[in-house]
Amino acid sequence: MKRRRISKGEKVLYTFGFLSVIMVIAFKIFGGASIGHYSMSIEKLNREISLQENQNESLVMQVNELTSFDNVRRVIEDMGLSYQNENIIVVNR
Repeated sequence: MKRRRISKGEKVLYTFGFLSVIMVIAFKIFGGASIGHYSMSIEKLNREISLQENQNESLVMQVNELTSFDNVRRVIEDMGLSYQNENIIVVNR
């Protein structure tokens, strides 16, 4: 049997093919890792946004409670001021 010899062109093609396969695998691994990292970052930001929205809602409720008509009247009476209904101006947002 005669051994077939591999030419230089075939060696270059085989080397290029092998390196191409290695590069594709490396890109898939690093691409998947970066996608996972971005997914975790997005989840973290969504959680922070949710917590901030809850905190904002709580603060809005506190503001509404503190600016209620009864609370304002009580503060006015505690300060010794008189309540005059005709001087109240209602401003709608």
